[in-house]
Amino acid sequence: MTSKLIDHAVPLIRAVVIHPDRRSDSPRLASERLEEAAGLARALDLDVRAEEVVRLRSTTPATLFGSGKVEELAALIRAADAEAVVVDDDLSPVQQRNLEKAWEVKVIDRTGLILEIFGRRARTREGRLQVELARLDYERSRLVRTWTHLERQRGGTGSTGGPGETQIELDRRLIADRIVRLKAELEEVRRTRGLHRKARKKVPFPSVALVGYTNAGKSTLFNRLTGSEVFAKDLLFATLDTTQRTIRLPQGRPAIIADTVGFISDLPHELVESFRATLEEVGEADLILHVRDIASPDSDAQAKDVEAVLEQIPTPEGKTRRILEVWNKTDLLDADVREAVLGQAERLAREGKAVAVSAWTGEGIEALREAIAGLIDDDPETRLTLEPHQGEALAWLYENGRVTFRDTDEQGRTHLIVRLHPAALGRLERLYPDTID
Repeated sequence: MTSKLIDHAVPLIRAVVIHPDRRSDSPRLASERLEEAAGLARALDLDVRAEEVVRLRSTTPATLFGSGKVEELAALIRAADAEAVVVDDDLSPVQQRNLEKAWEVKVIDRTGLILEIFGRRARTREGRLQVELARLDYERSRLVRTWTHLERQRGGTGSTGGPGETQIELDRRLIADRIVRLKAELEEVRRTRGLHRKARKKVPFPSVALVGYTNAGKSTLFNRLTGSEVFAKDLLFATLDTTQRTIRLPQGRPAIIADTVGFISDLPHELVESFRATLEEVGEADLILHVRDIASPDSDAQAKDVEAVLEQIPTPEGKTRRILEVWNKTDLLDADVREAVLGQAERLAREGKAVAVSAWTGEGIEALREAIAGLIDDDPETRLTLEPHQGEALAWLYENGRVTFRDTDEQGRTHLIVRLHPAALGRLERLYPDTID
């Protein structure tokens, strides 16, 4: 068991963060898991006074930890003068209740912590609906904790419940009714999203989705690629609500790019299900950019966690999923490591598998644009000839396709080779029927 006490002067809720180290169930370093859990706690504005890794050889059904370890941790909690304890694991309602009794502080597990953060960060109506649904699903099994002060035994007649049971059943029914209403509202959101996707398909722009472990730098990269000012901060789950913008690729090809919620190890199943409407955008994308914090010592394990979530997202029938890894934060690497990473990325870039960038400094961004264009630019080529007076048609082609060749002859005519989506080609034939060779 390793631990450290931390001194803070900020008057927030004082907390201790505990990571139960099972080792056999995760390739990630316990120290990295502890640091991540502490980061989650700070994202919830908790004042982390102590952090501790506890080796867990076996679990105790009543308290997760053995009785001796519970007492040892109680001493640490008192020494830190903590008001709350974050246990970086999923606790059963019974374990959570028993630990609160033993430690005499509020106990929150990993799922509860993430749900609370999501609840604070969601801004759009869709995001708030998704988080509320996930929270209710989580709380439904924990209602017994709210009514421990009431009698839960059967009444004397054997047919009516005691006051505690009545309240619990009432609350469960209210939650069940609310869940039904939320699912209906989210189904409407999903239907609306589907209509929007159909409308976008009529505008033949390929779609790109940014995914990655939380705090990998997706929003910073999104801002760099689009010139937008989406909220980006060195903070876990800084982005929850999907944002979409149009970007220009080399030779003027437009594409729609979406910034999405960050993934995390052991992402609560309630959230995966609740955010299904949002994650469908990822499944529908023509290209997925998997943004990795290549400077993190846990980068490989984080990548596996992201891949595990991606496997849960369905892809439309007949659609091939294309993924390009974006190795971000190269500016944070030591010189020798950086050289090796850039060399490896350069080799993988030739195969369309990875590009190394720094979204913060802008290094590698143009190479990333080229790589994106190469992976999504599979529309057929069309040869066209424009007369000198057809400047409007030329502008339309740059707006709706990718010009791969352009030459002007002695008569002032412009000869072009343009990659055009079949739908765009159909519109071109209607708008400018005399341009196609």
